[in-house]
Amino acid sequence: MWWTNLFKDMSSTSFFNFSFLPAYTGYFLQGMAYTLLLAVVSVALAVIPALLLALMRLSKRKVIQCISGAYIAVFRSTPLLVQLSIIYFGLFTAISIPRITILGFVDLSRFIPGVVALALNSSAYVAEIFRAGILAVDKGQTEAARSLGLSSWQSMRLVVLPQAIKNVLPALANEVVTMVKESSICSMLGMAELMFVSKTVATGTYITLAPYTIAALIYFCINYPASKAIEAIERRMRRGDKQ
Repeated sequence: MWWTNLFKDMSSTSFFNFSFLPAYTGYFLQGMAYTLLLAVVSVALAVIPALLLALMRLSKRKVIQCISGAYIAVFRSTPLLVQLSIIYFGLFTAISIPRITILGFVDLSRFIPGVVALALNSSAYVAEIFRAGILAVDKGQTEAARSLGLSSWQSMRLVVLPQAIKNVLPALANEVVTMVKESSICSMLGMAELMFVSKTVATGTYITLAPYTIAALIYFCINYPASKAIEAIERRMRRGDKQ
């Protein structure tokens, strides 16, 4: 192709030497799909544990508060790479996962440990999002529910949580955007997401910078529009609250 010839004589360190693209476009598309799958599944799996952790943090029992607080402190205060390594080389050394490939490119023996590590890490952050959302609900809502004869749990489940979840939806969507970037750490363990594909292409073609430039552009094309969409949703929700 004409544009392959245009770039073939450029230096291997050039940002614009894209001569590898005709042969490797499919790899980048698979890497993008793997990255999105990692991010969405991880945050989805983190939601229920995070909600439980948030409710534990708000419990009146000190022991339950301490357990939740310790979990959140550990996962927020240690590097994700360390957590991923401990889970992959520790937990999933004892738990054997068969090497099954789904969707043609997702190896479950690597994908599942990656998702577990990302979900456990994300749940610590999402728990704080839920806690803030619950605390943002006016206390009068709880008092009104209790005056109608609802128990403490019923008031939380039927009155407070629906309002809190509405408040935190933009923040949850933002966590998915963050996880798209965080998932790049999985490349260290050979998971075929976008960063791993970029390194593979760079190694195979001896073109060092352009594959990472492509990866950066793909991350940008995913995250920037998503961030703008989240901002638009937040503005619309704020207008809805004022009406």
